[in-house]
Amino acid sequence: MVPAVSSYMDEARETEKTTSQVDRVPPVSFPFLDLTGQFSIIEEEVMTAITRVMKTQNFILGEEVKQFEEEVAAYIGADFAVGCASGSDALYLALLALEIGPGDEVITTPFTFVATAGAITRVGATPVFADIDPAALNIDPVQIKLRITQKTKAIIPVHLFGLPADMDALSEIGHNHGLPIIEDAAQAIGAKYHGRPIGTIGSMGCLSFFPSKNLGGAGDGGMVTTNDVALAKRLRVLRVHGSDRKYHYQVLGTNSRLDALQASILRVKLKHLINWTKARQERAVRYRKLFEDLGVDAFVQLPMESATCVHVYNQFVVRCPERDHLKEYLRRCSIPTEIYYPAPLHLQPAFNYLEYKEGQLPGAETASREVLALPIYPELTAEQQLAVVRSIAAFYQLNSKGVR
Repeated sequence: MVPAVSSYMDEARETEKTTSQVDRVPPVSFPFLDLTGQFSIIEEEVMTAITRVMKTQNFILGEEVKQFEEEVAAYIGADFAVGCASGSDALYLALLALEIGPGDEVITTPFTFVATAGAITRVGATPVFADIDPAALNIDPVQIKLRITQKTKAIIPVHLFGLPADMDALSEIGHNHGLPIIEDAAQAIGAKYHGRPIGTIGSMGCLSFFPSKNLGGAGDGGMVTTNDVALAKRLRVLRVHGSDRKYHYQVLGTNSRLDALQASILRVKLKHLINWTKARQERAVRYRKLFEDLGVDAFVQLPMESATCVHVYNQFVVRCPERDHLKEYLRRCSIPTEIYYPAPLHLQPAFNYLEYKEGQLPGAETASREVLALPIYPELTAEQQLAVVRSIAAFYQLNSKGVR
């Protein structure tokens, strides 16, 4: 039963009278993610970069990609960075570089985008799902230990929504069992764990430059980071069909090259990433303050934060048992939301062959029923955030009266 919220709403009205943050709720709707606002600020820089590449007519790898790789490596503190066609391919290439294939098992989380487990199947290996920590929503190291077998060849944690996974515990497991850790950092560029940049702690880190990411291109793009010179060399060969020189193939790889045009755009955006990340973090703080001021934090579980980690908030994801009703109410209020992810991977039809059953991974299953992502991006205004939290507060006020 949902507790009454009338007292909270009375306090919220008093708070709103005295706050100088906002004057009114925006009269118009706004998008879940506004990339046009970002582009309007950097349009001249981006168009100059695109023109530079067009004048050279060098579109495949080349100097533009090389420069971007070096700049990303410097940004996160990795020795090497290897660009590729997508974040999905980054995971695939990392597994290929470790020579993981048929008969092997790789442990990962069921609460993530399909590409994480999909890459494992692409190399012919078997994904083994370990449940999540309900608070962090990241893979639970204790559950990983229960699933290690002689067939286990690697572990892929996901730094979900920009919050680092428990890398100390994962590194200890990897060391004790001789298992490489591949960090799925698709949503976490710039995040840090105990002062160490995400993407540099495991054997390799995998980044995505999908447009919705904190560092997003004008299409697909990805990168693998590593401090291992041999792995970096192998990755560069694997991304060009397994060729170390033209028309000579020592191994079979794939066609997964980062386009020079994408690299040129991403180089522009990388220069702004520190400020954009700070803006996301500021909006996360503002959300927390609004939830507290309006008393809604009594009903909605806010994203976990850690004093020892830097969260970069690719998404701001809350949890509540009445998620579906809340989402529909917000839709009627013109408040955009998304669900990441509505069904855990072990229950997806594509993985039926693994024969998981509902109830086996309760942490992930419950999270899939309760999570709701709220808008968060550098251009999101205080007025828009107030509109989001006011609407959530109104839902719980109506819910306490039996109205939805």
